[in-house]
Amino acid sequence: MNTYIALLRGINVSGKYIIKMDALRATLVNVGLQDVQTYIQSGNVVFKYDDVAVEFLQKLIEDSIFENFGFQPPVFVIECSQLESIYNQNPYLKAYPDQLDKLHITFLSAVPLADITEHLKTSTYSPDDFSIVGNAVYLYCPEGYGKTKLTNTFFEKKLKLQATTRNLNTIHQLLSMAR
Repeated sequence: MNTYIALLRGINVSGKYIIKMDALRATLVNVGLQDVQTYIQSGNVVFKYDDVAVEFLQKLIEDSIFENFGFQPPVFVIECSQLESIYNQNPYLKAYPDQLDKLHITFLSAVPLADITEHLKTSTYSPDDFSIVGNAVYLYCPEGYGKTKLTNTFFEKKLKLQATTRNLNTIHQLLSMAR
């Protein structure tokens, strides 16, 4: 059994795509996920399942949500060990240890193409900063994520990939639950 974290994009935001967490847990248990736990109302799920490709789990979760709730949010599934590695590789952790509330990670559906990533790095988005490593975008937003231009939509348009963002506190909580 492996421990996985699923990040659902865009549920329970602005009164759209509403899913109660108890209903989500029940739905996921019904498709075979084990030890299902949710964290806050914005689509963070920790669960156990056999050692399979994360793409299989993403489709399983997306399809079960569509079948039970009538919409299909993007789902990002990450193995616990991979999420821990992504968290620990954050280049801003050491640079801004007293501003952890200003740090976020945007998860991408794939590793972006190098030429697009290089082109994106040529622009500045001051006072915000970002660094792309693999399929993770590390964000430093000194004025808060609510005021940055470096949103999910920004990265989806620029990188032509799906994206979802979590703050460091949420990621830390999910890792604690997974352990």
